[in-house]
Amino acid sequence: MSTTKTIQSALISVFSKDGLEPIVKKLHEQNVTIYSTGGTEDFIKNLGIPVVPVEDVTSYPSILGGRVKTLHPKVFGGILNRQDNESDVQQMKEFDIPQLDLVIVDLYPFEKTVASGASEEDIIEKIDIGGISLIRAAAKNFKDTVIVASMNEYGLLLDLITEQKGTTTLENRKLLATKAFHVSSHYDGAIFNYFNTDETFYKESIAEGQTLRYGENPHQKGFFFGEFDKMFNKVHGKELSYNNLLDVDAAVNLINEFKNDGPTFAILKHNNACGLASREKISDAYVAALACDPTSAFGGVLIANTQIDVATAQEINKLFCEVVIAPSYDDEALVILEEKKNRIILIQNNVELPNKQVRTCLNGLLIQERNNITDNKADLKTVTTKAPTEQEVEDLIFASKICKNTKSNTIVFAKNGTLISSGTGQTSRVDALLQAVQKAKAFNFDLTGASMASDAFFPFPDCVELAKNAGITAVIQPGGSIKDQLSIDYCNENNLAMVFTGTRHFKH
Repeated sequence: MSTTKTIQSALISVFSKDGLEPIVKKLHEQNVTIYSTGGTEDFIKNLGIPVVPVEDVTSYPSILGGRVKTLHPKVFGGILNRQDNESDVQQMKEFDIPQLDLVIVDLYPFEKTVASGASEEDIIEKIDIGGISLIRAAAKNFKDTVIVASMNEYGLLLDLITEQKGTTTLENRKLLATKAFHVSSHYDGAIFNYFNTDETFYKESIAEGQTLRYGENPHQKGFFFGEFDKMFNKVHGKELSYNNLLDVDAAVNLINEFKNDGPTFAILKHNNACGLASREKISDAYVAALACDPTSAFGGVLIANTQIDVATAQEINKLFCEVVIAPSYDDEALVILEEKKNRIILIQNNVELPNKQVRTCLNGLLIQERNNITDNKADLKTVTTKAPTEQEVEDLIFASKICKNTKSNTIVFAKNGTLISSGTGQTSRVDALLQAVQKAKAFNFDLTGASMASDAFFPFPDCVELAKNAGITAVIQPGGSIKDQLSIDYCNENNLAMVFTGTRHFKH
């Protein structure tokens, strides 16, 4: 038997009628018998096209306020019958069941209704029953039936029936069935997540995805699943790579720590800050951030917490960078930044990030809550005889924000609202501190009077001793070691101020 099928009949029942008209007209032009219900039936009639009410087939009206319309053997028999099965063929004749070659159906907008803040009663009514059943039935029987489960596939269907004169191949039907099961599984996942309160159950479905040029390395495939366009308006540049997206994610998380602060600019490379500064003007903040480590800044990701003006754009244009992110730009600043054709320019929208963080681990997933705690003045507990000065407190909080967003083990040095240097991703906290000292010296920074942040406690006093010898005068750390007193005693003996926050900020 040929696997090519000609569409001779269609059931159309949709919530949204957008984009439906040209399909209905083409089906009518090809002498397809159209069956429909309710509002869709009225829509087709208003186009002047003949339509058979489903009630005429089932001899049963729509009941229970529209909850039951298409749930009937004469409808599902027309969809699910196997045309190469003699028993099915005979039963179709015996029960006078019309063949349904094409099903066009969509689902009630459950996710939009939930997002709108609607009442539970309204949300429950948007759990589709008939539509989801039609989708599954037609997709299951893809060998004989065409299923279109979303207006996103209207263009594909119209092209198929136009170019192939109302016929479809098995390959066509299987592709549309795959897309239909994607729709139905996503829909069921959204309903489950609305009801679920048990955090040991996890289901996640992201409807939109895109293929990246490659993954972390050119020999690896890469994909991104999410609504990137909701978070950013991409106004210029090449397509973002896998590594670009990781850096953008790190940049957004870091700059969010400073969203309520004065003009702040950060430069990141391989997910870590290599420059960050706060100033009265964003252009001065950028220049100070770049001075922290101009070598690492080459090819980095730049992000600001406020509008980028012409002066800042002119400075940025002197540097090769992959991505620039800001909540807005002066028109002339955009013109300047767009001079580099591949430079990616993003406008960051005010979108809340997911509260759960997910990563693969072994043969499963690790899931945790986002680290939403940002250390502030109220959290600080002075544990030394000497208290930090007002400027040191500002620098300690500043350094702690960076530390929280840097790979562990990490040590961060800051002074006067500027990242001086950091030790990142070291297996020893001592190594992280020594790396930070070395980097500060490499770029001729004077650490005298600087403040130090650590993402975790000091089990021994060696770190505060090294810090003191480098010129550090104030320290912020979570505390919690059974040997905290050793570090406290050293600070007291050497005139260092130290505060505990009570919150560890590991980042792996």
